[in-house]
Amino acid sequence: MRLKNILITGLLIIMAGGSVFAQKKAKNTKGAALTDRQFWLQQMDKMVKPVLYNLAKDSLRIAMPKITSVHIDNKEHRIKVQYVEVLGRVLSGIAPWLQLEGGSDEEVALRKQYREWAIQGLKNALDSNAKDFMNFDIGGQQLVDASYVALALVRAPWLWENLDKKNQALMMQSIVTTRRFKPVFSNWLLFSAMNEAFLAKFGYSWDPMRVDYALQQMEQWYIGDGMYSDGTSFAFDYYNSYVIHPYLATLANIIGTKTSSYKEMFGKIKKRNERYAIIQERLINADGTYPATGRSIIYRGAAFHHLADMAWRKALPKQLSAAQVRCALTAVIRKTLESPSTYKNGWLTIGLYGDQPNLGDFYNNQGSPYIASNIFLPLGLPASDPFWANPAEKWSAQKIWSGENFENDHSASLK
Repeated sequence: MRLKNILITGLLIIMAGGSVFAQKKAKNTKGAALTDRQFWLQQMDKMVKPVLYNLAKDSLRIAMPKITSVHIDNKEHRIKVQYVEVLGRVLSGIAPWLQLEGGSDEEVALRKQYREWAIQGLKNALDSNAKDFMNFDIGGQQLVDASYVALALVRAPWLWENLDKKNQALMMQSIVTTRRFKPVFSNWLLFSAMNEAFLAKFGYSWDPMRVDYALQQMEQWYIGDGMYSDGTSFAFDYYNSYVIHPYLATLANIIGTKTSSYKEMFGKIKKRNERYAIIQERLINADGTYPATGRSIIYRGAAFHHLADMAWRKALPKQLSAAQVRCALTAVIRKTLESPSTYKNGWLTIGLYGDQPNLGDFYNNQGSPYIASNIFLPLGLPASDPFWANPAEKWSAQKIWSGENFENDHSASLK
């Protein structure tokens, strides 16, 4: 009977639509148009609430669908690892907003609720007696997933500081246990490095060799014009944005405080970050669409993880104004989430524009598309920041395709 009640409660939660912010907005605005920030908060809330609400209630395993790609390689295994996967991907995207203080009364209340869910959810994930307890040692994929949890904690020290000592130790041990997995000779090297950077940031013993190996190998894989190959061959996909640039920027920020050995390399990384941000902004079409090329295209807005990260870190190059980036990213959010089949019973479907199962890859499970939350990183900037406060501006594609006289673009080696 207890299980039946839990299932019914979970179903009602999902059917309710999930967006507390959207419901309150409807009452408060009486049809008034949402600001960009309100729209972002509405979409963030709708996307991540089913994950963190259920995890906080110790019911994620009950409520979360066990959906995998139609091209899946090992369905049973991919379902087992989807819980750490969804935890890291959701938290890494909303971490800067959780770290922020202040804002409208409504936003402060929403953040307070999410902070409570996040802390309780982490405790449940680390509690071996909880139904939602998460093992970090099931398989190699969890090296990836642990790194997103580590990235979230690095981006939001508030989360770490509000875990008690016992759960801090459990989290540290969970992340360390993924050292047993050998990373694929690709962007996966950065996942190992991020886990070590997390340990370094919070005062634990860390392995400089794992960080050095990743940094030195990525330097070898740099091919020019702000882009890296992912392993020994280049692929025209979005992994420079999904992983490579945001991870390198974060590593530079953390490891740069521990040693000056990489000063020259980090200087190059900064310039490459800027060049790739310019390329990313130009990839966003006038209607918010972008080339649907390469693997992991079902990650939706995470294709612009790097551009969002640069905006949040206030590291955009001078060629890009904060307002034009805001407007471009808003268009991407709107386009990638507007399809009626984007969600099924409140959960993200596998697809780019709605439910498109054939776009999935062999490693995709229900947790995979939640990396899309990383487009919301600029919510970590206060509403008074120029990113939000400045008037709307056209982005490059809008200017070019409306016939404006616009500056041309040139590649840059930056080796």
